[in-house]
Amino acid sequence: MSEEYILRVSCPDQPGLVAAVANCLQKNDCNIEDAAQFSDKLSGRFFMRIIFSILSDDQKDADRFQKDFAVIADHFDMTWSVHPPGEKPKVLIMVSKHDHCLNDLLYRWRTGQLPIEITTIVSNHEDLKPFADDRGIPFKHLPITKENKAEQESALADIVTQTQTELIILARYMQVLSDSFCSHYPGRIINIHHSFLPGFKGARPYNQAYQRGVKIIGATAHFVTPDLDEGPIIEQQTARVDHAMVPEKMQVLGRDTESQVLARATQYYTERRIFLHDNRTIIL
Repeated sequence: MSEEYILRVSCPDQPGLVAAVANCLQKNDCNIEDAAQFSDKLSGRFFMRIIFSILSDDQKDADRFQKDFAVIADHFDMTWSVHPPGEKPKVLIMVSKHDHCLNDLLYRWRTGQLPIEITTIVSNHEDLKPFADDRGIPFKHLPITKENKAEQESALADIVTQTQTELIILARYMQVLSDSFCSHYPGRIINIHHSFLPGFKGARPYNQAYQRGVKIIGATAHFVTPDLDEGPIIEQQTARVDHAMVPEKMQVLGRDTESQVLARATQYYTERRIFLHDNRTIIL
């Protein structure tokens, strides 16, 4: 069986796009296994994700396709990329003391459900170091104070560079990253939080929700930007609650929801399904 590649395309919408892409694939003996596209009428932008296989196993054929496609991309003013079979994005996970999201990600990684390479687990506390040690993953303790925040973020950036990390996941990391750090990694930092924000900011959001008698709780995964908790949304999920659910049970349900949403957002990223467009995401 031929191995599958992922082609991603974003460009101004215009006639002939799909035909040009399909013709280039056919010319290079490629077979389309799956395709999805979206034309944004408001912005006039076109997005496409194609999974294709090359009938030949010769790497030269893959190189030839990319060379031919570059000509088409230039003509249509495309932003594009081709991702090879079996590619596993290098991921750095940041945590504080809550372990539910980290534990879920590690389980999915260990069982092969989540195709990532975890380079490092970074935390401002040492509570979750055993999780890394038990799985042979490097752990870096970077405690944060007002005085050393800039220094520790510089150390974090060094780790990202040295490990060639592509994606940073904030798996309940309870520190606010600086504007400069966020701006340096656009579309490369995913955060998870309870969907009460901005309605229930601060400590003990589930207690606040209980006191207000909410009927729906949930979680939101989004890209991190300098605007706190207002980055492009990747995935969301809600769960119904009622007056009989005390804050502790609500928190258990909320943590399970957070874990699921963060895992799906990470999965979308690894499958190269996420397209950033202004402050929105298109998931194909």
